[in-house]
Amino acid sequence: MDVSGQAERQQGDAKKVKTETGPRARTKRIMLDAAMRLMQDGMIPSVTDVAEEAQVSRATAYRYYPTQAALIQATVDEALEPILAWQSDSDDADQRMSELLTFLYPRMETYEASLKAALRLALDQWARRRAGRMGEEAAMKRGNRIRLLASAIAPLKKSLGPRQFERLSQALSLSFGTEAFVVLKDIWGLDGRQAEEVALWTCHALIRSAVEEADATRRAPARRGRKKPAK
Repeated sequence: MDVSGQAERQQGDAKKVKTETGPRARTKRIMLDAAMRLMQDGMIPSVTDVAEEAQVSRATAYRYYPTQAALIQATVDEALEPILAWQSDSDDADQRMSELLTFLYPRMETYEASLKAALRLALDQWARRRAGRMGEEAAMKRGNRIRLLASAIAPLKKSLGPRQFERLSQALSLSFGTEAFVVLKDIWGLDGRQAEEVALWTCHALIRSAVEEADATRRAPARRGRKKPAK
């Protein structure tokens, strides 16, 4: 599928991001790589686990990542950085949605272990918060999909109106993100490409339905306002 060079532009944008250099950056890189290796083995690593894997002192590890949540958040930020910079030049919502999903799903598959670890930690935090055992631990940051989806369907904002636009964004979010990836891959047994195809079909169907519903709503007052012909 032609996505107007979207992947190439995003890769170029990612290379332009200013990054840290020097010993501090190398230590953080070593620790992130160690965390991702442990995640590939099915762990949600603690800061101590990563310190041992990276062969750095616990004091050093905690200086960079004071909590497990901070560590996992850093791996997610690593995975999502190019996605969060996503933009489209198209003025067609269907095309923009295709560009976003075809860029998103392969990267999600590459960083699947990290994203699933973040989801597991977010669920664990929810349970501990409910039980009053969260303490001062910072919550995992979530909700990037809201902004990305709003950007993808931005061409429909005027034609749908605020209420329908928000509902479409909410519906699209069910096929977007780690949760959708888990359902399609782990429950249905699809591979990454098949999961992407189902997500694309779903999103296009939802966009088409929202546009048709908005058109029908606009036509309804005109029909009600017509006078019956005289007998």
